[in-house]
Amino acid sequence: MIRPVALTCGEPAGIGPEIAGRAWAALKDNMCFFLIGNADHLRAHVGDDIPLEVIDQPHATPDVMPRALPVLHHAFPGDLTPGTPNPAHAHGVIDVIARGVALVADGHASALCTAPIHKKALQDGAGFAHPGHTEYLAHLAGVGRVVMMLASKQLRVVPTTIHIPLRDVPGALTPDLLEETIRITHRALTREFAIAAPRLAVAGLNPHAGEGGRMGREEIEIIGPVLEKLRAEGMDLSGPHSADTMFHAAARSGYDAAIAMYHDQALIPIKTLDFDRGVNLTLGLPFVRTSPDHGTALDIAGKGLANPTSLIEALKLAAKMGMARA
Repeated sequence: MIRPVALTCGEPAGIGPEIAGRAWAALKDNMCFFLIGNADHLRAHVGDDIPLEVIDQPHATPDVMPRALPVLHHAFPGDLTPGTPNPAHAHGVIDVIARGVALVADGHASALCTAPIHKKALQDGAGFAHPGHTEYLAHLAGVGRVVMMLASKQLRVVPTTIHIPLRDVPGALTPDLLEETIRITHRALTREFAIAAPRLAVAGLNPHAGEGGRMGREEIEIIGPVLEKLRAEGMDLSGPHSADTMFHAAARSGYDAAIAMYHDQALIPIKTLDFDRGVNLTLGLPFVRTSPDHGTALDIAGKGLANPTSLIEALKLAAKMGMARA
């Protein structure tokens, strides 16, 4: 039996619905996914050239996919205006994410792909207490620690600290956090990416990786000891490297994933190398989760300008990783 990928609708007023429709047009002959969302909103937003068909259960997806975008209807109160989030939709967006997780957990879908959410809209409309999608998914899964990976054909990179101010990074960067990040990344590369002996390159925190302590001691006191411990267990780890020498083509050929110390150290190189095709993954969950590497783009929602490439790549990767976990 074919288990499809579950795609959550994300912010209804954002570009999620229209890129979902274009993703269906691109993938309808190659894979199966269904969208969880309000069918009435979607009909008004995906475009007249994208046929929709409401399904009762995910198992109907393979039959519907070749002719229409399969939609598992989820009722939302209130009207939809592209580009303007409606607070009345906040609870629906949150519930759709939880519904998607439940469907994957129960085996009705092979993986979860999430369209972008608007965190402020969820906070304003539903008091959403989580910093973002990643943290909410960890809460739903009952997992204490997850890892964010950004992946494209050119680079896989993981930030050790994520959505915190830069001034807080040195205090947040602990040996336990770094070790757990490396272990989760290594396990995912082995399991979902079928890399038998992953090679990981680890960045330093400071310029020139601290330059022997002249520019900071985190490399000596935190990063180096963690790498030594894990190398002794047999992991193939290099570093700590100066981050400004890690991401050119020759350097990238020497590792399967890079471990960065903070958000922008990780995201700037991948978005520079492959802005449209980057995929956001959450590692450490008991299920596969991917997402396009962009936001809701409210400024262009409903104008037919949104690029579906990242979502297409996210759906393709979700299907591939879901099969690897099967």
